[in-house]
Amino acid sequence: MRFQQFGPASFSSLDRPWSGGLTSLRQDPCGQSSGTSKETRVAGIFSRRSVFRASAGAAVLASASSLPALSATPAAAAPASRSAAHGTATRAARRATAAKRKRVDAKTERRVRKLLERMTVEEKFGQLQQLTWNPDTGPGEGQNEKAREAAAEGRLGSVLNITGAKECNELQRFAVEESRLGIPLVFGLDVIHGFLTTFPVPLAQGASFDPGVVTTDAEVSAREAASWGVHWTFAPMADVSREPRWGRVAEGSGEDPYLTAELTAAKVRGYQGEDYSEEGRIAACAKHFVGYGFPEGGRDYNTVDISERRLRDIALPPFKAAVDAGVATLMASFNTVNGVPAHANRHTLTGILHEEFGFDGFVVGDYNGVQELIPHGVAADDADAAALALGAGVDMEMVSTTYADNGEELLKSGRIEQQRLDDAVTRILRIKVRLGLFENPYTDEDGEIAEPTRATRKHARETAARCAVLLKNDDRTLPLSKDTSSIAVIGPLGDDTQELHGTWAGPGARKFPAVSVLEGVKKAAPDAKVTFARGCDITGSDTGGFKEAEAAARAADAAVVVVGEKAGHSGEAASRSDITLPGVQEELIRRVAAAGKPFAVVVLAGRPLVLSGVAEHAPAILEGWHPGLEGGNAVADVLFGKVNPGGKLPATFPRAVGAIAEYCAHENTGRPYDADNKYTSKYLDLEHGPLFPFGHGLSYTTFACSQLRLSEKSVSAQAVRDGGAKVRVTVKVENTGRRAGDEVVQLYIHDKVASLAQPVRRLRGFERVTLDAGESRTVSFELGADDLGFHTNDPKGELLVEPGEFGIYAGGSSEAELNTTLTLT
Repeated sequence: MRFQQFGPASFSSLDRPWSGGLTSLRQDPCGQSSGTSKETRVAGIFSRRSVFRASAGAAVLASASSLPALSATPAAAAPASRSAAHGTATRAARRATAAKRKRVDAKTERRVRKLLERMTVEEKFGQLQQLTWNPDTGPGEGQNEKAREAAAEGRLGSVLNITGAKECNELQRFAVEESRLGIPLVFGLDVIHGFLTTFPVPLAQGASFDPGVVTTDAEVSAREAASWGVHWTFAPMADVSREPRWGRVAEGSGEDPYLTAELTAAKVRGYQGEDYSEEGRIAACAKHFVGYGFPEGGRDYNTVDISERRLRDIALPPFKAAVDAGVATLMASFNTVNGVPAHANRHTLTGILHEEFGFDGFVVGDYNGVQELIPHGVAADDADAAALALGAGVDMEMVSTTYADNGEELLKSGRIEQQRLDDAVTRILRIKVRLGLFENPYTDEDGEIAEPTRATRKHARETAARCAVLLKNDDRTLPLSKDTSSIAVIGPLGDDTQELHGTWAGPGARKFPAVSVLEGVKKAAPDAKVTFARGCDITGSDTGGFKEAEAAARAADAAVVVVGEKAGHSGEAASRSDITLPGVQEELIRRVAAAGKPFAVVVLAGRPLVLSGVAEHAPAILEGWHPGLEGGNAVADVLFGKVNPGGKLPATFPRAVGAIAEYCAHENTGRPYDADNKYTSKYLDLEHGPLFPFGHGLSYTTFACSQLRLSEKSVSAQAVRDGGAKVRVTVKVENTGRRAGDEVVQLYIHDKVASLAQPVRRLRGFERVTLDAGESRTVSFELGADDLGFHTNDPKGELLVEPGEFGIYAGGSSEAELNTTLTLT
């Protein structure tokens, strides 16, 4: 089956009158429409019902309760492809967008400036305050009554964890109807991988190596969430992490900065579109700035010690990509960066983000993050914390109230500068204007989307199948034949309908159970006798179900063993010291193997796991991740070959917990591994190298890469660094098997001799292509200064592009052997 690649969606609207009864009069707080009635100011959002018009002749969906059906055109808009044609089209579109934005922003700045001039100091600090409606995402209790009072008095800028159009409108009325200036609130929520329609966790989406997949999730999620009154999501997570013990690895795109940057930008565009004031769009928030993915020991919130060079070459590129994509906001991280907590780090928040990246949105602190400067040991009290955080560049405080409680006194004493206060308020108001909140502060309560649609379920199913990674497939165990007369589904996740949603699932996960693998198998093989045996629980040591499970495997022609983690085993505050399968699941697999029948193991998890014991006994392993609402159907699509797996690992799977952190872009050391030399870098008790490397993923067909060519074999380093010169790389990929399938062509480089030690391989390009049996295609990439250069430890961010030889590698994984050499003179 050829997969129809996802492409961008567009939205338009139909007029629909609203007969709301808001009748009071007020001058527009931005000075735009003196004497305008409240009806005129707020009715805009009620007078539109959205229509999605898909490109390339796709059907028009006119129902406001349906979500967008994305176009079936190839994902040419996705930035992963480095083809020259794509690059030219993308640059032209971005220039046009930038010109339009410049015109719009001039008007926005005038509006913000006029409003700022009318605000009192108390109202200014109020805009810097975010309270929580419900304590779903952090410690403590909800601040509902406090939020109502503050909104009515103009002392509140934002509320998080509030959903539902009616409830949001009721709270919004306090700000718009009762406060002096009527500045609307912005409502934020963690919309991470779905709202009503749950998509696979972000790490799984990283395995797709397809920005179109990520954009689809964001577009669907934004449309659903916006209909419930949400204006702003705390996503995407742009943290690179090479630490699988860290629970929040599930929320990012894996271990590689290039892959993470491409997918982060794609998700920002999916949430926001070209104009996030449009209906069905929400503002994005790239988090967590910065270095959060490198906690010592993999323990959440722990210390991060990272050099300036690694900060710039590894941690920062995804955030730069988000800023370049127009992200509205960023979130500061909980961790320290070389001893300085991120919420108090002027070097990163102001020096890099504002002055180098040119970011003009606002930075929100994480949950209580400003007040937590006290236990960090850099602030003595709330006043200290407020002065440090606001001075460093945290514009909005989440949940804790150090700004509001201490701001006026700090301003009087000079510990907070008036210019910095005004800058923070300006940034927040700027985003509220760009969201269109002053014109449309309310949400149409009749337009609230009630449930996932057939179209969004289809997108979720296709996405989950596209993210699946075939890790092992000895003796062509997979795909299973639909003619198999009897199949045993075994394992604690075989009939599960809840854990499949994964961490940080939206409200839909509580209302709409996921499709289980058992149900998916039954649908895929309707004529087969399908039995189920749990065998054991996900955790615990009870082996009482092993006998039944082994008997089920013996009685069947084939078995599918479904194992993995609970949803709560990954995510925030969910670090694990042992990332093997929990409980006795690995022992269950050994018992099934003893039955002597063909079987495949399906792993459903939110992180890379140590699967050495599984690989020893299982002939086939499919990594399905936490696949979301349609997970069971998607897994069955791959198991039975309806979908040919094409996903690739976005993170390395180590052989043992003791081998963490193992990753692709490591440095060679002065004593690189040599099996015949004791005094080289290795473990005495463990086979060298990962169990499954970054970029690994098998298919039911085979591929070959050849004809790796450079537009120039030699180019001036100065021309690359100062003149914008680029080298075009082309490679031919061919489907050498008997059925259609997807291959992800990956481009890696190695700077062989440099003034600082360089990674053995750095990913610098990828493109996922679909090829029929026998079909071939030439894929092209470009290498420029960002690809061939590296940063030093200079805090000013010096990028070096040095003369020397570069190894250029292309293929289907990070272990690709096809190579050539580029020389910079």
